[in-house]
Amino acid sequence: MTEEEMAAEGESVQSADAASTEEEALRRERRRERKRKRLLKEAEKAEKRGVCYLSRVPPHMNPLRLRQILSQYGEIGRVYLTPEDPSNQMRRKKAGGFRGQEFSEGWVEFIDKKVAKGVASALNGEQIGGKKRSSIYYDLWNIKYLSKFKWDDLKEETEIKNATREQKLVLELSAAKKERDFYLSKVDQSKAISKIGERLKKKQKIEMVPKVVRHFPQKRPAGNEAGESKGQLSKDILAGVFGGSS
Repeated sequence: MTEEEMAAEGESVQSADAASTEEEALRRERRRERKRKRLLKEAEKAEKRGVCYLSRVPPHMNPLRLRQILSQYGEIGRVYLTPEDPSNQMRRKKAGGFRGQEFSEGWVEFIDKKVAKGVASALNGEQIGGKKRSSIYYDLWNIKYLSKFKWDDLKEETEIKNATREQKLVLELSAAKKERDFYLSKVDQSKAISKIGERLKKKQKIEMVPKVVRHFPQKRPAGNEAGESKGQLSKDILAGVFGGSS
């Protein structure tokens, strides 16, 4: 292959690579454009939607049941209910109450904000009703329309709450660990003091025990008794002799 042919082949390869790169760039641009249009449509839809806030969720109410009840007033998008605190659920179960999941507050997204406003205005403070045998029949709605509030705001708020909850949990665990370590150190210190006290008591008992002095009965030496009797006898004899001569 001549140099001219090699150069021509190199140019054709470079042209193919350039065309491929340009085509890939066009595909990326088209994907970005489609994504941008989709986001614009979603933003337009979001602007038309309205969110209602439930400051209190009736007992035994769950997202599915809430959707079924409110759907009769208009089309509903998303529903989110905040689960109750686990400690409350545990106390209720121990007391023999409802063992299912309860919720503390909630948000309902209506496709049409006008419907959301009308629902909040009409239902707030009113009896829920429905079937008389229902556990929520006599309960009241606590619902409010959130002006200029979007579902993305809820996601951000939920993330902040979760982060705050996690941080609080970390602090509580750290405090509990410090309290546990302090208690264990005090227990070890108390054990050490108790052992020292026991050793001192044992030492004092040993020092206070009196020495035992044993007394054995002893007999007088036989020789001394004989000597004393002989001396006494000699004195008696001499006294008789001298006394008789006088």
